[in-house]
Amino acid sequence: MNLVDKFKNKLQCTCNDVVAFEIIDDIECDWGNHVVIQCPNCEELFSIDNQCPAFQNISKLVNSNTGLYSKDEIENYVSNSHHN
Repeated sequence: MNLVDKFKNKLQCTCNDVVAFEIIDDIECDWGNHVVIQCPNCEELFSIDNQCPAFQNISKLVNSNTGLYSKDEIENYVSNSHHN
């Protein structure tokens, strides 16, 4: 399963609603481009490819959605993070 496929089903957002996130394939930050998702309810943006200070951390969603990312996927997400 590729990264984007994980977000095609409804998930619980940090706003506590279960939603179908909008997937934005290419959004730019000061350090490069990202794949992000956006909650249609609270409109929060989450970077799903790697951690970035411009967006919310995906670990907040992982805590509410068991099995969303494996341990290795989380480690990869954090290890490729951007630091400001």
